[in-house]
Amino acid sequence: MKDIHSKITRSVLIGCAVLSADNTPAAVDLQGYESAEILLDIGIGGITFSGTNKVEFKLTHSDDDSTYTDVVTADMDGVTVASGGIIKSLIAAHAAAAVYRCGYIGGKRYLKLLADFSGTHGSGTPIAASVLKGNGFSNPQADQA
Repeated sequence: MKDIHSKITRSVLIGCAVLSADNTPAAVDLQGYESAEILLDIGIGGITFSGTNKVEFKLTHSDDDSTYTDVVTADMDGVTVASGGIIKSLIAAHAAAAVYRCGYIGGKRYLKLLADFSGTHGSGTPIAASVLKGNGFSNPQADQA
């Protein structure tokens, strides 16, 4: 079996929580890494999502951690990006927990992910998101256990 543990590290984009309103996005610095994979962990929907009552995950990137722009499809692997940097939308019933992933290939240093809530969310939805940073310039990566 090949070693992946020594070549990756994980950083939090959205801390694990039951959310019913927008999070405050934290910046993740990709400096020193050559690859990044966005991981979304979404629990059972607190409501029945629709085109009005929805959650859209909006990814932005920056070279200077000051001016952020929306990612586009060319910045990503495994996902078609909708207008506004939307990499995932919850717009229909989400009756089971699920995980989603997509690769970031945009080449900018910083990432932020917003869980953008629209409509009415009387009950929250369990959400977590992180980024796996890989192919670091300095391996092995520190243990995170």
